[in-house]
Amino acid sequence: MTWAAETAGDMTSGTEGADAGGAAGGRDEEAAARFVERFAAEMAEAGMQRMAARVFAALLADDDASMTSADLGRQLQISPAAVSGAISYLTQVSMVGRERDPGSRRDRYRLHDEIWYATFANRDQVLTRWERTLRDGARSLGEDTPAGARLKETAEFFEFMQTELAGVLERWRESRKPQG
Repeated sequence: MTWAAETAGDMTSGTEGADAGGAAGGRDEEAAARFVERFAAEMAEAGMQRMAARVFAALLADDDASMTSADLGRQLQISPAAVSGAISYLTQVSMVGRERDPGSRRDRYRLHDEIWYATFANRDQVLTRWERTLRDGARSLGEDTPAGARLKETAEFFEFMQTELAGVLERWRESRKPQG
Protein backbone atom coordinates (compact mmCIF):
# COMPACT_ATOMS: atom_id res chain seq x y z
CA MET A 1 0.00 0.00 0.00
CA THR A 2 1.33 3.46 -0.86
CA TRP A 3 1.84 6.28 1.64
CA ALA A 4 -0.90 8.24 -0.11
CA ALA A 5 -3.35 5.37 0.22
CA GLU A 6 -2.47 4.80 3.89
CA THR A 7 -3.03 8.44 4.78
CA ALA A 8 -5.99 9.11 2.53
CA GLY A 9 -8.44 9.21 5.44
CA ASP A 10 -6.28 11.73 7.33
CA MET A 11 -5.68 14.14 4.46
CA THR A 12 -7.62 17.12 5.76
CA SER A 13 -9.13 18.18 9.03
CA GLY A 14 -12.40 19.12 7.39
CA THR A 15 -13.11 16.06 5.26
CA GLU A 16 -13.34 13.08 7.58
CA GLY A 17 -15.31 10.41 5.83
CA ALA A 18 -14.85 11.97 2.39
CA ASP A 19 -14.57 9.56 -0.45
CA ALA A 20 -10.90 8.83 -1.10
CA GLY A 21 -11.69 7.89 -4.66
CA GLY A 22 -12.87 11.34 -5.67
CA ALA A 23 -16.55 10.54 -6.23
CA ALA A 24 -18.93 13.35 -7.09
CA GLY A 25 -18.82 15.96 -4.35
CA GLY A 26 -15.90 14.19 -2.68
CA ARG A 27 -12.23 14.84 -2.69
CA ASP A 28 -9.59 12.55 -4.15
CA GLU A 29 -7.37 12.17 -1.09
CA GLU A 30 -4.71 10.20 -2.95
CA ALA A 31 -4.39 13.00 -5.49
CA ALA A 32 -4.27 15.55 -2.65
CA ALA A 33 -1.50 13.57 -0.93
CA ARG A 34 0.45 13.40 -4.19
CA PHE A 35 0.06 17.16 -4.62
CA VAL A 36 1.34 17.82 -1.09
CA GLU A 37 4.47 15.77 -1.69
CA ARG A 38 5.04 17.18 -5.18
CA PHE A 39 4.64 20.83 -4.16
CA ALA A 40 6.76 20.28 -1.06
CA ALA A 41 9.50 18.80 -3.24
CA GLU A 42 9.33 21.85 -5.53
CA MET A 43 9.60 24.21 -2.57
CA ALA A 44 12.50 22.23 -1.08
CA GLU A 45 14.23 22.31 -4.47
CA ALA A 46 13.90 26.11 -4.36
CA GLY A 47 15.57 26.24 -0.95
CA MET A 48 12.89 25.83 1.70
CA GLN A 49 13.56 23.37 4.50
CA ARG A 50 12.09 20.01 3.46
CA MET A 51 9.89 19.44 6.51
CA ALA A 52 8.68 23.05 6.52
CA ALA A 53 7.78 22.65 2.85
CA ARG A 54 5.77 19.50 3.58
CA VAL A 55 3.89 21.16 6.46
CA PHE A 56 3.21 24.27 4.37
CA ALA A 57 1.95 22.20 1.43
CA ALA A 58 -0.31 20.17 3.75
CA LEU A 59 -1.84 23.36 5.14
CA LEU A 60 -2.20 24.79 1.65
CA ALA A 61 -4.09 21.68 0.51
CA ASP A 62 -6.32 21.57 3.59
CA ASP A 63 -9.83 22.94 2.96
CA ASP A 64 -9.64 25.06 6.13
CA ALA A 65 -5.92 25.92 5.68
CA SER A 66 -5.69 24.99 9.36
CA MET A 67 -4.49 21.90 11.23
CA THR A 68 -3.27 20.86 14.66
CA SER A 69 0.16 19.42 15.30
CA ALA A 70 -1.43 15.99 15.69
CA ASP A 71 -3.24 16.38 12.34
CA LEU A 72 0.00 17.33 10.61
CA GLY A 73 1.97 14.53 12.21
CA ARG A 74 -0.65 11.94 11.33
CA GLN A 75 -1.10 13.12 7.74
CA LEU A 76 2.60 13.52 6.96
CA GLN A 77 3.73 10.61 9.16
CA ILE A 78 6.25 12.77 11.00
CA SER A 79 7.17 13.17 14.65
CA PRO A 80 5.87 15.95 16.90
CA ALA A 81 9.44 17.33 16.98
CA ALA A 82 9.50 17.51 13.17
CA VAL A 83 6.15 19.34 13.16
CA SER A 84 7.42 21.73 15.83
CA GLY A 85 10.61 22.53 13.91
CA ALA A 86 8.70 23.10 10.68
CA ILE A 87 6.13 25.32 12.39
CA SER A 88 8.89 27.34 14.07
CA TYR A 89 10.43 28.06 10.69
CA LEU A 90 7.10 28.85 9.02
CA THR A 91 6.03 31.24 11.79
CA GLN A 92 9.45 32.92 11.73
CA VAL A 93 9.05 33.70 8.03
CA SER A 94 5.40 34.76 8.59
CA MET A 95 3.85 32.06 6.43
CA VAL A 96 1.85 30.41 9.21
CA GLY A 97 0.08 31.71 12.29
CA ARG A 98 -0.77 29.99 15.55
CA GLU A 99 -4.23 30.14 17.14
CA ARG A 100 -6.37 28.26 19.63
CA ASP A 101 -9.84 26.89 19.23
CA PRO A 102 -12.14 28.33 21.91
CA GLY A 103 -12.07 26.11 25.00
CA SER A 104 -9.12 24.08 23.76
CA ARG A 105 -5.51 23.90 24.87
CA ARG A 106 -4.34 22.65 21.48
CA ASP A 107 -2.63 24.99 19.08
CA ARG A 108 -3.95 25.14 15.56
CA TYR A 109 -1.70 26.31 12.74
CA ARG A 110 -3.23 28.36 9.95
CA LEU A 111 -1.99 29.86 6.72
CA HIS A 112 -2.26 33.62 6.70
CA ASP A 113 -4.86 35.17 4.42
CA GLU A 114 -3.36 36.29 1.13
CA ILE A 115 -0.28 34.21 1.95
CA TRP A 116 1.56 34.88 -1.30
CA TYR A 117 0.88 38.61 -1.27
CA ALA A 118 2.08 38.85 2.32
CA THR A 119 5.14 36.70 1.64
CA PHE A 120 6.26 38.85 -1.26
CA ALA A 121 5.41 42.08 0.55
CA ASN A 122 7.62 40.93 3.43
CA ARG A 123 10.32 40.07 0.90
CA ASP A 124 10.35 43.77 0.01
CA GLN A 125 11.52 44.56 3.56
CA VAL A 126 14.32 42.01 3.23
CA LEU A 127 15.38 43.52 -0.10
CA THR A 128 15.50 46.98 1.51
CA ARG A 129 17.82 45.74 4.25
CA TRP A 130 20.02 43.89 1.74
CA GLU A 131 20.20 46.91 -0.53
CA ARG A 132 21.26 49.18 2.35
CA THR A 133 23.93 46.72 3.50
CA LEU A 134 25.23 46.23 -0.05
CA ARG A 135 25.48 50.00 -0.62
CA ASP A 136 27.39 50.37 2.66
CA GLY A 137 29.66 47.51 1.60
CA ALA A 138 30.30 49.07 -1.81
CA ARG A 139 31.28 52.37 -0.16
CA SER A 140 33.49 50.55 2.36
CA LEU A 141 35.31 48.56 -0.32
CA GLY A 142 35.39 51.45 -2.78
CA GLU A 143 32.91 51.57 -5.62
CA ASP A 144 35.78 51.67 -8.11
CA THR A 145 37.18 48.31 -6.97
CA PRO A 146 35.91 45.12 -8.64
CA ALA A 147 34.27 43.92 -5.41
CA GLY A 148 32.77 47.35 -4.65
CA ALA A 149 31.41 47.64 -8.20
CA ARG A 150 29.86 44.17 -7.88
CA LEU A 151 28.20 45.11 -4.57
CA LYS A 152 26.94 48.39 -6.05
CA GLU A 153 25.46 46.57 -9.07
CA THR A 154 23.79 44.04 -6.76
CA ALA A 155 22.30 46.88 -4.67
CA GLU A 156 20.99 48.50 -7.85
CA PHE A 157 19.43 45.19 -8.87
CA PHE A 158 17.63 44.93 -5.50
CA GLU A 159 16.46 48.54 -5.81
CA PHE A 160 15.05 47.72 -9.26
CA MET A 161 13.38 44.56 -7.92
CA GLN A 162 11.74 46.50 -5.11
CA THR A 163 10.29 49.05 -7.51
CA GLU A 164 8.99 46.34 -9.81
CA LEU A 165 7.68 44.20 -6.94
CA ALA A 166 5.70 47.13 -5.53
CA GLY A 167 4.03 47.60 -8.92
CA VAL A 168 3.32 43.89 -9.32
CA LEU A 169 1.76 43.69 -5.86
CA GLU A 170 -0.42 46.73 -6.57
CA ARG A 171 -1.59 45.26 -9.88
CA TRP A 172 -2.39 41.99 -8.10
CA ARG A 173 -4.52 43.82 -5.53
CA GLU A 174 -6.34 45.68 -8.31
CA SER A 175 -7.00 42.42 -10.17
CA ARG A 176 -8.62 40.94 -7.06
CA LYS A 177 -11.14 43.75 -6.58
CA PRO A 178 -14.70 42.84 -7.51
CA GLN A 179 -15.70 44.18 -10.90
CA GLY A 180 -18.76 46.33 -10.89
